[in-house]
Amino acid sequence: MDFLLSEDQLSLKETIRHFAQKEIQPLIKESDEKGKWPDVLTKKLAELGLLGIIIPPEYSGCGYSYIDYVIILEEISKVDPSVGLVVAAHNSLCSNHLNLFGTPDQKKKYLTRLASGQTLGAWALTESGAGSDAAAMKSRAERKGDHWLLNGTKLFITNGSLAEICVVMAVTNPAKGRNGISAFILEKGMPGFRPGKKEDKLGIRASDTSELIFEDVKVPADNLLGKENEGYRGAMAILDGGRVSIAGFSLGVAAGALEAALKYAKERVQFDQPIANFQAIQWMLADGFTELDAARLLTYRAAFLEDQGKKIPKESAMAKLFASELAVRASSNAVQILAGYGFTKDYPVEKFYRDSKLGTIGEGTSEIQRWIIAQKVLSEY
Repeated sequence: MDFLLSEDQLSLKETIRHFAQKEIQPLIKESDEKGKWPDVLTKKLAELGLLGIIIPPEYSGCGYSYIDYVIILEEISKVDPSVGLVVAAHNSLCSNHLNLFGTPDQKKKYLTRLASGQTLGAWALTESGAGSDAAAMKSRAERKGDHWLLNGTKLFITNGSLAEICVVMAVTNPAKGRNGISAFILEKGMPGFRPGKKEDKLGIRASDTSELIFEDVKVPADNLLGKENEGYRGAMAILDGGRVSIAGFSLGVAAGALEAALKYAKERVQFDQPIANFQAIQWMLADGFTELDAARLLTYRAAFLEDQGKKIPKESAMAKLFASELAVRASSNAVQILAGYGFTKDYPVEKFYRDSKLGTIGEGTSEIQRWIIAQKVLSEY
């Protein structure tokens, strides 16, 4: 068992760190204030291969491992979590669903465009009445000869109004419940397919989060992704990998907040000495960095097992739960360490604080992660 990153991984980490500081950092303030994705960044991410991280080279991807993927997400999110989330949703949800369940023709037509960065991708599962209870969705797809007729509305979709390719889950056999849900590939411009309300969010503001509306959308039969009525099972498998990506995202949030707090604590002088000399500050930093290492190990384990082709519902849930809740604690403590300055936009910790909460909600709430873990533990022991 090797706890050290390889030379290639260390080099990758440094490359992404440099990219994030040079290309992402200057865009943060404006994109956060306006709540708008900086379009110029899509091309820059694509040029570095960051829109095809885990996709095989034959489909224009980099073919990186999941551990590499986590390294990338942490370094990006340490600078701007909004960008980390966009990269995660594009890669591990939309693109990976096509990668794992698409036909060769579907991969050639759609996956190549996604991995090469010609467009961003979206993945649509959540609805207003189907959040944690995803199987309660109301969107319907009815077979009509050589096409499916899709109707419904999806909610809180990352990249929703920006994506040109979207994987959508819909009910195809209402009598079968979760075993009657299928996945479909939709393209921007299909008649009846349009974005709805764009959310004005607490954090992760540069990431586009929108409603998607389907009104009698004719989806070609060839755009069924995976087997009919097996879309829910596929979506749950995709979410296992997606939760690893949210854990990686949360590592970045926590690391960014802790490093900013550490820097400030060394520089801020009160009572004739740096506040880093005071035990109260030291304990917050000690706990934060210890928990960060623990979260990173949980996340790397889940990523390693994903690379081995193992089923990882428990491991991915553990990693996401621990890392995301750490991000909230660490960013809150960072604001506390900076005190009044931490409450202003002159320092990055207030943004980490706002951005951190998404990790405990997206791709399954902390409560759902605990439920998944408990079910596995109860069945294993």
